[in-house]
Amino acid sequence: MPKSENFFVYGKKPVEETLTEKAKQVDKIFIKNSISPSSYKDLYETASMNRIPLVTVPEAKLLNLVGRVNHQGFVALISKIEYSNFFDWIETQNLASNPAVLLLDGIEDPHNLGAILRTAAAAGISAVIVPTQNQSPVNATVFKTSAGTAGRIPIIRVHDTNQGIKDLKLAGFKILGLDASAKNGIWETSFNAPTAFLIGNEGRGISKSIMKSCDELIKLPMENNVESLNASVTAALVSYEWKRQKSII
Repeated sequence: MPKSENFFVYGKKPVEETLTEKAKQVDKIFIKNSISPSSYKDLYETASMNRIPLVTVPEAKLLNLVGRVNHQGFVALISKIEYSNFFDWIETQNLASNPAVLLLDGIEDPHNLGAILRTAAAAGISAVIVPTQNQSPVNATVFKTSAGTAGRIPIIRVHDTNQGIKDLKLAGFKILGLDASAKNGIWETSFNAPTAFLIGNEGRGISKSIMKSCDELIKLPMENNVESLNASVTAALVSYEWKRQKSII
């Protein structure tokens, strides 16, 4: 199974969430030595139960580890983040329930990726599929932005977006690309089959070569001459329209 490199998660809530969801992947937790132990009693107990070293260090050490970020005095060293294998994952899916996934095409901003992961988890999306090329890695910034939800749904890594489309189509998914030039909006589109929503790059959108592989293009209704919305906002709106339709079936 492909894995990313070691990295740090920072911020009290993301560290707590990671410890709860992915304890086996937490190597060590660093806490600023000026923070009262009474304020992280639960974190300490969970770390001890999982035999994870917890060490108190000066601010300078945290600065050395993660730089000038809002770490809130809490930093966790994560050994490796495991990506799900597409074919292992698809075997666990009930396709008759019409699941949805988000397939990304070149999301380069880790803040956008983190926000997309958080939305996907909240909306009940079954997985987020990311290519290895021209794509932000799942790093500490992604975890921070996702508020600890990055480990709650499968993150599937594929060689490129075309490979992801090919695998999804073979599994019976319909590929819907979000593009401002589309004829139909998300309100006029029925999500009545296993669906992959393709979200393009923050600036250029979906690659032209990738767009040709979509089964259909759909758009967000826009007014006041607004051309497009942030990729993570687009992902949120289409995810919740899918969720709304699913709730009334």
